[in-house]
Amino acid sequence: MSLPVTNASEMNVSVKISAPVNPTEMQEKVEKAISNFFPVELKLQNEIPALVGEGDLESLRTLHLRLREERILDTARKIFLNGIEGDTTKFRLNKQVAYIGKLNFPAGKESLGSIHVEISAQNLSELFLVIDWLAPETFDGKPVLEIDL
Repeated sequence: MSLPVTNASEMNVSVKISAPVNPTEMQEKVEKAISNFFPVELKLQNEIPALVGEGDLESLRTLHLRLREERILDTARKIFLNGIEGDTTKFRLNKQVAYIGKLNFPAGKESLGSIHVEISAQNLSELFLVIDWLAPETFDGKPVLEIDL
């Protein structure tokens, strides 16, 4: 069951993505790891070599779909909720696993660095709405209620 909650165009959600590009890595592979989940324009930041990009709610649609395909809604929800700071949630994805099109939330610091993701909303209730859309509560592994954004 899917329930439309709000007009997504009225929501002011921003997504920031960054990942280091180490001297031992090919920039194209890091770009692919990010773009497998986030269709955003990436730019190379030179101070500390890293690819950075920004998007909006639309740039989360692939992640939304893949969380369901990989059946990791409970894990993702816990990570999103634990990552809340103010009206933003922060989390990391394993860069090497993302390169092959899979999702993995690393437990600790990774030697090659991770893909860092920040999702910000206008306020905390809007952030919870985005989290509920990305990774709803489940029962027996299935979403209790799917919302449309």
